[in-house]
Amino acid sequence: MSPVRPAVKNLAKDLLRPVPILDTVAYMNSIITGDCRSILPTLPAGCADLVYVDPPFNFDLPYKGYNDKLPLGEYLSRLDQLLAGCLHVLSPTGSLFVQIADEWAADVKTRLDTLLGRCGWRNTIVWFYRFGPHQKGKFGRDHQQILYYVCDPKHFTFNADAVRVPSARQTKYHDGRANPKGRVPGDVWDFSRVCGTFKARQSHVCQTPELLLDRIVKVASNPGDLVLDPMCGTGTALAVACRLGRRWLGVEVSPETAELARRRVALCQAG
Repeated sequence: MSPVRPAVKNLAKDLLRPVPILDTVAYMNSIITGDCRSILPTLPAGCADLVYVDPPFNFDLPYKGYNDKLPLGEYLSRLDQLLAGCLHVLSPTGSLFVQIADEWAADVKTRLDTLLGRCGWRNTIVWFYRFGPHQKGKFGRDHQQILYYVCDPKHFTFNADAVRVPSARQTKYHDGRANPKGRVPGDVWDFSRVCGTFKARQSHVCQTPELLLDRIVKVASNPGDLVLDPMCGTGTALAVACRLGRRWLGVEVSPETAELARRRVALCQAG
């Protein structure tokens, strides 16, 4: 049995109190409109093979249907509930990726270390981009962190060959000893932001690039696995999961944003 379950119950007893269980088959390949803190406990425990979540950073961004400027205590309490819900649905061999700003990365890591044990931590991935917001009184913010955890450090999915990239030995040094398959990427990922002028940009306050989610879904899940995004926004993770032959399930609090995500994934389903 996974060590996660007792820890989750201790962290958020109110969140995980007995509730009616939703049938994931009925909701498979769909987006549920609602607050994930209420929805996740109603899903069967351990139903998701990969959970990816990109919560709001409390930076006062104009999200639809969500207040992004909460008092510190309330924001951290919501993070506790979110993480407990994510671990409730995470399978005993599943993987969790939490995309978060530097301000909260230590808080999230401390909570996940408590729940999963430090042995559950695999990497802190740095998503680096060259087109960050300009600054006048400090250095620019050109990255976000993605905390990568697994439920069981001895049994989890990691498809190394699916995400290999050309190595410097191949491209720069032309070393004959280089692995022709390339290398597994390091923990600094260089992907452009989806800027407001890009054709791929949806009418939403922020958006993670598909290339980043493509790497996560490929490496941490297999065809037919369930990818769950409890704060799915415009549906990037779900669209990528659909394209790669995974099952998918999203939750989004804003009906308007949820409809954007449904249309986006429908386009993917239509090819």
